[in-house]
Amino acid sequence: MWMMKVVAASRLAATTDRENWGTRAGLCWDGDRVSLRRAMKSLLLLVDGYSLIYRAFYAIRELTGPAGQPVNAVYGFTKMLRKLLAERRPTHAAVVLDCGAPTRRLAVLESYKAQRPPTPPRLEQQLPMIRAVLAALRLPVVEVAGEEADDIIATLSCRAAGDGATVLIASNDKDFLQIVNAQIRLLRPDGDGEPVVDARRYGVRPEQMVDYLSLVGDAADNIPGVPGIGAKTAADLLQRYGTVENVLAHVDELARPKLREALRTHADRIRANRALVTLQTDLALPVQWPELAVQPPDTAQLLALCRQLGFKSLAAQIEAEAGDLFGGR
Repeated sequence: MWMMKVVAASRLAATTDRENWGTRAGLCWDGDRVSLRRAMKSLLLLVDGYSLIYRAFYAIRELTGPAGQPVNAVYGFTKMLRKLLAERRPTHAAVVLDCGAPTRRLAVLESYKAQRPPTPPRLEQQLPMIRAVLAALRLPVVEVAGEEADDIIATLSCRAAGDGATVLIASNDKDFLQIVNAQIRLLRPDGDGEPVVDARRYGVRPEQMVDYLSLVGDAADNIPGVPGIGAKTAADLLQRYGTVENVLAHVDELARPKLREALRTHADRIRANRALVTLQTDLALPVQWPELAVQPPDTAQLLALCRQLGFKSLAAQIEAEAGDLFGGR
């Protein structure tokens, strides 16, 4: 049995406070469910937490605090978050984290993500500080035991988009391209900040991204692809046949003998890969996306943390913003 955990600096408002918030946001509450009162103009920012944390850790190699403790990941992650919030000015936001082993995918492939090394000790000891920063920012942290952040983000994204909201996902994970549409966009924190509209860079449509990854695999997750099928071949097959099942149904039409044999031999792998790379969009999450409304940060606590960690320039910037950290909210 898995459970949901939502962590924030201040607990989500009680029911009466929810009703007050719902009026301000243009929503009406029906118990714990939300129905739209009018067309939504909400912007939900979902941050793939560990994607950004690891990027910050490796981007800034050496940075220590006054006590000699490593703070490079804390500093880089905080800077990235502040940039996202300042530039995008979301009405709702959350940082989503993996929690425990990904039981569902491990049942399909025992070696799933097995190649990944353990968390570096210098990063491990910074995680409590990162959580403290998130608490001061009053950003909810969403974790589900046994579930991956990708699936939580996909579920929240699709539900919010279904309610009329616009969703921005901050992550470098190409798996999210399978749910990208007019309302759900992917932001690359390491790029120029412009949304990735669809999967055209891989030569396929967003709805074909799952089949594309089923053929080529995903080295980042230790998912093996079909031998001899690279990015171009996979894209060509899907452009011609539409789906991977249609490719397998017409394998005899393919001109290259080795390609025909590879597809026949690895048909089971392709189908297993499809189960592995498909994001779950229907998790039973006991949190509604409107509960992730952006709150003003605890500026005093944030400044105290910056000074404790030796972030003098960052503290000065926060003081100068005078509460405008979230775009004046």
